Amino acid sequence: MSMLFAETLKKLRTEKGLSQRELGERMYVTRTSVNRWENGSRLPDAAMIMRLSEVLDADINILFSAAAECDGTTNVIMLDDNKIILNGGMQILEEVLPNASVIGFTKPRDAVEYAKNNRISLAFLDIEMGSVNGLDVCEELLRINPRTNVVFLTAYPSYAFDAWKTGACGFMLKPITAESVQDRLGKLRHPFPMGGIDA
Repeated sequence: MSMLFAETLKKLRTEKGLSQRELGERMYVTRTSVNRWENGSRLPDAAMIMRLSEVLDADINILFSAAAECDGTTNVIMLDDNKIILNGGMQILEEVLPNASVIGFTKPRDAVEYAKNNRISLAFLDIEMGSVNGLDVCEELLRINPRTNVVFLTAYPSYAFDAWKTGACGFMLKPITAESVQDRLGKLRHPFPMGGIDA
């Protein structure tokens, strides 16, 4: 699954002189969990990777980058039925995530079809798109790949409660900015490369 992450973690752990059991105790996980991370059969989530960086006194960007390598190409999508908002948002995402493949969609069905054939690392979804609800698109994307990070984009804060019930990992008010996207990257559920501005 993630041999680069596995090798990086093992190297950092041994440099600290820790056994898998000792690292597990400091992380509040079992030795088996650490073993799975180091044999590449499992990948810790973003919160665990942040904790690993603290426990091992390691650069978090090294750990996130190693984790991201396991999934190959980093695909990021943005779905918004307003072409002006989509174009502006795409420019910001490309600025913040220069190493990712960033693709925009105005039609939900096109975004879902793309997700069926490509591994999506991060999806920015408008909530209100005419007759289609972005909350339903989120559920469909997570059925296709439960490790997709979904961030909702909306001009309506009243959607926040419903958005959190979908399994999404973020909620941003329009218009998005490079700073708000960068801030959101550090709060994703699943590991994601930290490229671009202020990296």
